[in-house]
Amino acid sequence: MVGRRDFLLGLGGGLVAGAMGDAGVTRLLAGRQGAVANTVAPATIDANTIRRRGVGFRGYDPARASPGFTLFAPLTGTGEVYLIDIQGNVVHTWNMPYPPGLYGYLTEKGTLFYNGQIKNGSFIGQTPFMGGAVMEVDWNGKILWELKQPDHHHDGLLLRNGNVLLLCSATLPAGVTRRVRGGLAGSEQPGGAISSDYLVERTTDGRVVWEWRAWEHMEPEDHPITSPSDSRTEWTHGNGIAELPGGDILLSFRQISTLVRVNRRTGNIDWKLGAPPLSGQHAPSPLANGHILLFDNGPFRVDTGAQPFSRALEIDPATRAIVWTYEDGTTPGSRHFFFSSRISNAQRLPNGNTLINDGLYGRFFEVTPGGDAVWEYVNPHFGSATTAPKGQTNNVFRAYRYSAEEIARAQRA
Repeated sequence: MVGRRDFLLGLGGGLVAGAMGDAGVTRLLAGRQGAVANTVAPATIDANTIRRRGVGFRGYDPARASPGFTLFAPLTGTGEVYLIDIQGNVVHTWNMPYPPGLYGYLTEKGTLFYNGQIKNGSFIGQTPFMGGAVMEVDWNGKILWELKQPDHHHDGLLLRNGNVLLLCSATLPAGVTRRVRGGLAGSEQPGGAISSDYLVERTTDGRVVWEWRAWEHMEPEDHPITSPSDSRTEWTHGNGIAELPGGDILLSFRQISTLVRVNRRTGNIDWKLGAPPLSGQHAPSPLANGHILLFDNGPFRVDTGAQPFSRALEIDPATRAIVWTYEDGTTPGSRHFFFSSRISNAQRLPNGNTLINDGLYGRFFEVTPGGDAVWEYVNPHFGSATTAPKGQTNNVFRAYRYSAEEIARAQRA
């Protein structure tokens, strides 16, 4: 395999060619060709592009990285949830009864809350973002309780009151379906059906105590599908929920590039932000300063017309201003170096750094407030096993970093 040093040396030869003259270039090429002739080529080369670039622990800056352990569940796995240390060593694994639907996280109690996938014959049940089950387990994987919901997808969380909030899918009423704008014409579900999202709060023994439906609080004409190439099988496509300190709910809609705050008492939408600046965003996360951190995927930006690129954003909801951003590259032409059109998340760390999950490529990296990368790891677990190596993926919906104290609490839970 050609190493980074050899790659840079190759560039160096090209950069100095003008100063060396034709004779010098000839001598350089002759020398390199001789070296290549004496090198034994590897018997095979990995057919998978992402794996070929390198996986596992990629490096870190010990003085600037936030210490701790990183938790993730490969989307192509059968239910494995991994916890790795700062140098990428697996220190613990949960083996869950279902594949991820789509991730897990540690609760404030230290237990693992897990969204599992149980597919069924419905529209939502056949999608890759299907959920179907949520559960809470201890350090050893003992299931403390489990709920099943056949239209659950993407996200579910344990509320501070001990209940569970689930993001679910339902078919829009015909009168609302006719009002949905945007997207790829003729791409609806069979019979012209279009799905949207609703929230349901359930107790851990299964009782429904609260519901909220997007189409009862949002007008389709005011929230068109953002990208002209997106399917019209869904209108809103919710992909993330979060509980705010006062109990209200942040809800992210990918198809319409909109983030809303749902008032838990009235059901009204008290605040929203759309496109621009948002574009297919994921994983809204409330910060201690009252701001919101999210992963802004950027598959289609209505305001720039630029080639797609992703970024992490910190937003002040009071002013709707972007107060911090991370983008890769330093020029418009290099922005696309960092781009996941779907999934992904960002997490603010105790030292002020930000952990970013470049989800489509299973790449987790930590950046300082100034944008310097100080830690990186690439999910080495590819699948599915029945897929040819060239087509296997290492997707990760979300990744989270936890301190040593939080892991000790999880071990006691």
